[in-house]
Amino acid sequence: MHIAIIDYGMGNLRNVQKAFEHIGVSAVISAQVGELQDADGLVLPGVGAFGDAMHNLRTAGLADLICEQAGAGVPLLGICLGLQLLFEKSEEMGQHEGLGILPGRVVRFEGELKVPHIGWNQLDLTPHGATHPLLRGINDHSYAYFVHSYYVVPAQADRILTTTAYGVDFASMAGLDDVFGAQFHPEKSQEVGLQLLRNFAGVVERKGR
Repeated sequence: MHIAIIDYGMGNLRNVQKAFEHIGVSAVISAQVGELQDADGLVLPGVGAFGDAMHNLRTAGLADLICEQAGAGVPLLGICLGLQLLFEKSEEMGQHEGLGILPGRVVRFEGELKVPHIGWNQLDLTPHGATHPLLRGINDHSYAYFVHSYYVVPAQADRILTTTAYGVDFASMAGLDDVFGAQFHPEKSQEVGLQLLRNFAGVVERKGR
């Protein structure tokens, strides 16, 4: 099983890699198109601005590769900004086109909420998420660690795996076929995050058989 963490110059890649190592799963960090094409599973982390991230992905020739691999059924996990990049567009500092793998958009928290949303918060399983392989062994109302100012609004409610309450009940995990994403940071979410990574590795392993 070969899992690759996509390096496009934005994100705490080593921390994600170390989390995989902690559960006994090897994951390489790579920006090489050939190596990413050969991967059985891909992880798209990210910290920073949506527009900058998409610019980096396109400049490196990785945006098309990610879409092609996802279209071919290669499991893909987006983390934090990586989840947001999977969607069609973002309202962060203007209008920006995303990868468009998942239908929907990215919007900012409104009102008098403290932004960014930082810290531990609950994951409320949706009916779709309660039976999803990515959430196997993760209990309803488990806590995960968040750092973000924007959140995704999937176009289809049945693609939402978990919601989290912060002014609104926003989609904190979403998925479509073998493409998944988490707004929180699994690598900072202790056992809940490690279980999520175990489940993703299990999806990759089963898919590769």
